Amino acid sequence: MTMTDPIADMLTRIRNALMAKFEKVDVFNSKVNQKIIDILKREGYILDYKIIEDNKQGMIRVYLKYGPDKKPVISKLIRVSKPGRRIYVKTKEIPKVMGGLGIAILTTSKGILTDKEARKLNVGGEVICYVM
Repeated sequence: MTMTDPIADMLTRIRNALMAKFEKVDVFNSKVNQKIIDILKREGYILDYKIIEDNKQGMIRVYLKYGPDKKPVISKLIRVSKPGRRIYVKTKEIPKVMGGLGIAILTTSKGILTDKEARKLNVGGEVICYVM
């Protein structure tokens, strides 16, 4: 099975695991996925993650986060830029997700950043996804 969009695959796995109230989910390991998951952790959307070696590509085990009412902390994960349709923005066009309550994750010349970090560093880039 070839995967055309590993990022969409990861977001879908996380989305499905949250709907099923799983406490953890495994996604394929890649540098990009690691960076996105790192941002999710830093921004408080997930509890933690760890890399699981399997002598192939490896997996990332993501520990999901729920509120006191068992509602997932992440209410929406939206893939913006897709392999067939890339969405690029300039610094001034970086979207504010839910008026700044959510985050946009972008891939820029300075690495993979949140919308706030990209604005601060004054770089635009490709919008990977929105997290709310």
